[in-house]
Amino acid sequence: MRRLVVIFSIAALAGFILNPVCVSAVEESKWTRLVEESGKVLEEVQQMPDQAIPEDLLKNCEAIVVFPSTISAGFVIGGKYGQGIIMTREESGAGWSAPAIFSMAGGSFGWQIGGQATDFVLLVMNKRSLDGILQGKFKLGADASVAAGPVGRAGEASTDIQLKGGILSYSRSRGLFAGVKLEGAALTQHWQGNEELYGKMLSAQDILINKKANMPKSADRILKILNKYRR
Repeated sequence: MRRLVVIFSIAALAGFILNPVCVSAVEESKWTRLVEESGKVLEEVQQMPDQAIPEDLLKNCEAIVVFPSTISAGFVIGGKYGQGIIMTREESGAGWSAPAIFSMAGGSFGWQIGGQATDFVLLVMNKRSLDGILQGKFKLGADASVAAGPVGRAGEASTDIQLKGGILSYSRSRGLFAGVKLEGAALTQHWQGNEELYGKMLSAQDILINKKANMPKSADRILKILNKYRR
C-alpha cells in the first residue's frame, strides 16, 4: 500500500513538473501573448520606411496604447472590438510602467463594408487624457480629442499637434475595409486580464500610476523599443 502511495506521489510530482500550465499558468496566458504581440506591432510599425511614428512624438507622449488585431466589421453600421495594453511614462521621462490590459469596443456609422483586423497604436499626449482613461469607461472623440497622427521618422511633428492633440491615432490594416472611424470607441480596463497577467487583483491605476506590478518578461520587446525614446 505504501509503495502505491509513493508511486502515485511521484507520478503527481512528475505531472506537475511536466505540465506547463501548472508550472507557469500566469506566464503562458493569453494576456502574456497579448503583451508580446503588442511589442511586435510597435516594432514592425517603427521599421516601416518613411511611415514610422515620429520620434519626437514618442519622446513626448505621456502614455502609449497598443491594440493588436482589433476586429472591425459591418455593413454601413459597423463595430469594433479588441484587447490591448497601455503603458505610461515615468515622471523622470526615462522609464515606463508595466503594461495594463484594456479592452476597446464601439460602433461607427458611415460608408463601410466588410471586415478586417487592424492594429491600433495611440499616443496619449497629455496627463488630462491619461487621467480620463484611468477614471473608467473612456470614449475616444468624446472624452478627449482624437486626431490622425503624422508619420515620418525624420519629420518633426508640429508643436500644435503635440499640445492640442489629446490622443494621436495610428492604424495598420489587414484586409479590405473602408470608412473606419476610431471616434466613439470606448477604452475600459480589463480586470480579469490584469489579474491573470500579474497573478493578483490590480487596477489600471495600481499598475500604471502606483507601480504595484512588476514588469513581466513578456514586455521585454516593447520596453526595448520604448527605451529608445527618452526625454
